[in-house]
Amino acid sequence: MSLTSNSIDLKQGFIRQFELFEKALNGKSLTDFHQTRKKALKAFEGLGLPDRKTENYKYTPITRSLNKKFRFDYESLGKPTISKEVVDKLLIKDLDAYNIVLINGQYSKELSSVDIELSGLEIRDFKSAYEAQPDLVGTYFAKYANFNEDPFTALNTAFSLDGTFMKVADNVVVDKPVMVYAIADANAANWAVQPRNLVIVGKNSQASIIENYISLGNEPTFTNAVSEIVLDENAYFDYYKLEMQGENAYHVGNTQVYQVRSSTFNATTISLTGSLIRNNLNVVLDDEHCEANMNGLYLLDDHQHVDNQTVVDHKKPNSLSNELYKGILGGSSTGVFNGRIYVRPNAQKTNAFQSNKNILLTDEASINAKPQLEIWADDVKCSHGATTGQLDEEQLFYLRSRGIGQQEARSLLLYAFAMDALEKVKIDVLREYIDHHINTRLNK
Repeated sequence: MSLTSNSIDLKQGFIRQFELFEKALNGKSLTDFHQTRKKALKAFEGLGLPDRKTENYKYTPITRSLNKKFRFDYESLGKPTISKEVVDKLLIKDLDAYNIVLINGQYSKELSSVDIELSGLEIRDFKSAYEAQPDLVGTYFAKYANFNEDPFTALNTAFSLDGTFMKVADNVVVDKPVMVYAIADANAANWAVQPRNLVIVGKNSQASIIENYISLGNEPTFTNAVSEIVLDENAYFDYYKLEMQGENAYHVGNTQVYQVRSSTFNATTISLTGSLIRNNLNVVLDDEHCEANMNGLYLLDDHQHVDNQTVVDHKKPNSLSNELYKGILGGSSTGVFNGRIYVRPNAQKTNAFQSNKNILLTDEASINAKPQLEIWADDVKCSHGATTGQLDEEQLFYLRSRGIGQQEARSLLLYAFAMDALEKVKIDVLREYIDHHINTRLNK
C-alpha cells in the first residue's frame, strides 16, 4: 500500500495517542481485554490509513479529511458539556424506547433512561459490561468485526472504551426498541470519538435497535463507530441507522452481523446530513435458512459524500438476502455504492438479490456504483444491478399539467422514489420522524 506523508504522520499520531490512552488505564492495561486492544493497534500499524490507491477507499478521501487534526483528549471526553435540556430536544418525540445517550463516545447515565422491567433483557454501557462480565464480553468482543482487514475497525478496537451493550436471553420478545443517541459535542473543539456497540440476541428472541448519530456545534467531528451484532438460532432483529449530523461531521461506521440457523436480520440505513460518511455493513449467514434484508437511502446536496459498502457472505445452504440502496444526489455531491455478495461452495439453494438505484439532480453530482457477485455454487438464484438517471420529464410534465407547481411536482417524484426505504421501517413514530426529515430535505 502506498501512503502519502500526511497519512503516515496521522498514523504515527494515532500510535502516540494510544500510548497516552494506555497509561490512563493504569492496572487495567494488563487485562485480556486490553491485550486485544494491543493486537488491534498492531494490525492498524500494518494496515495504515487508506489512500486513493486503496481499492475499497479509492472514491472516499477519508485520510485527507482526518488531517484536519481531530482531537483525542480522553479526560475531557468524560465531561459532557451538553445539557439535559438540549438532549431532550433531540429525542424522537413520542417514541417509547430504552434511551441510551453517548456524549463524545461515552455513556451518560444522567442523560440516559433505561428502566428495564423485562426479564431476560440487559442494556447497559459497554464499559461497565466488560468490567462486570469480562468472560461474556470477551467471548464476543472483536470476534466478528475483523480488525486485521479494516484500519478503522482496528483503530476503534484499539481505543475501545465505551458504548452500548445489549444482551437478550433466549425466548424473549423485547417490548420496545433500544434507542442510541450518539452525540458528538462540536461546540468548542474538534472531537474524534470511537463508540463500541455489542448486541447479542438469544435463541427464539426478537429485538430492535436504532442508532442515531448527531453532531452539535460548528467544529469538525470524526466518529469511528463499530457495532457487532450476533444472532442465535431463530432470532429476529431489526437494525436502524440514522445519520443526521452537522455539515462538518465525518463518520466511519462498521457494522458486523453474524447469523446462525433460521435467524433474520433487517437493516435500514438513512443518510441525510454529514460532510463525509462511510458505512460498512457486513453480514455473515453461517447456517441454513438465514435471511438478511438490507435497505438504504441517501439524500445528498452541496459537497456531501456518502459511501455505502456492503458484504453479504452466504456460507451455508438455503439462505436468502435482499439488498436495495437508493440515492438522490444534488449539488456537487458524490455517492459511492460497493456491494459484494459471496456464495460459498457449500451454499447451494441460495437466493441473493442486490440493487442500487440513483437519481442525479445536477450535472455536478456523481455516483460510483459497483455491485458484485462471487459465486462458487451452481444451484443458486442471484442477481445484481445498478441504475443511474434523472427525473422522468414525462412524469414531471404530467404532474405540471394537473396544476401542480414545478417544485412540488419535483418533490413528489423524489419522495415516491425514496419510499421503498421508509416502507421497511416498522416503528410508526420512527417512520414519521424520518419522513419529516426527508420531506424537509426534498422541499429545501
